[in-house]
Amino acid sequence: MRILFFGTPAFAVPSLRALADSPHEVVAVVTQPDRPRGRGQKLVPSEVKAAAAELGLEVWQPQRLRSGDFDDQVRALSADLGVVAAYGRILSGSLLALPRLGMINVHASLLPRWRGAAPVHRAVTAGDRETGVTIMQVVEALDAGPMLARLPTRIGADETSGVIEKRLADLGAGLLVETVNAIARGPVTATPQDESAVTYAAKLERHESSLDWHQPAQVLHNLIRGLQPWPVAAAVLHGRRVMLRHSHPVAEQSHTEIPGTILNVEPDALVVAASSGVIHLFDLQPEGRPVMTIRDYLNGRPVEPGDRFERWVPPARQ
Repeated sequence: MRILFFGTPAFAVPSLRALADSPHEVVAVVTQPDRPRGRGQKLVPSEVKAAAAELGLEVWQPQRLRSGDFDDQVRALSADLGVVAAYGRILSGSLLALPRLGMINVHASLLPRWRGAAPVHRAVTAGDRETGVTIMQVVEALDAGPMLARLPTRIGADETSGVIEKRLADLGAGLLVETVNAIARGPVTATPQDESAVTYAAKLERHESSLDWHQPAQVLHNLIRGLQPWPVAAAVLHGRRVMLRHSHPVAEQSHTEIPGTILNVEPDALVVAASSGVIHLFDLQPEGRPVMTIRDYLNGRPVEPGDRFERWVPPARQ
């Protein structure tokens, strides 16, 4: 089949590569325009654009999708199927209707749970023990189309969002090709989503990185591993903001200290009081510095039992 691919971040790259290696033809790749990044605000291409260039595929980067000119471009391709993987923009009904067999989407959750922009992060921060990928038909409503295939995977107790997202990207690529092959052979049965079970995965905001120590240890641990690679859990120690990336909760350990108080300073961990239980922190990242193990952080930075992590307050927007 002739396939038109829509995708932007790293999550979409395995799907693009899998389609390029399949018997099907990727006739064009649509990705978002280059964006300024870093201190120099240099324009940087998306991960999908870089992969498409490496594969020798034609790349389109429209500023606007809702225009007759873009619809005409797509119509001229005579695509059999559209494939969407984390493209990052809403596709119009007129665009969805252009490929002969419509469009399908690779979504990083077991729908109908976690429709929306940040399904992996929300699953981890919520403490879900399972997630997965879903291939669904694209409709005009957000992630609401009928499902063609689903593949579950377990969320490890200490796994971060970044680790899980990479695994889901690879699982989704394999499931996508299986589904595209099935569509090429004939009609595939689609299963409607259970609307009573829908949850939404809102886009992450910077202020969410601020840890509230008056939470149970397990909740804090889920936030620390779920807010990666951005915006990253943050707190204040000795008046300076530090980011937290690696932790382990001990829910059954009791204490009588104020949440956020450092109970013990071990060679490789800080043991910190939560509202219930304690949490072990294995690294810290001072603002503007690289991530440090606790052992390295303590070298020249005295930390003692009774010191306290305070809540970081994000600066007000200008």
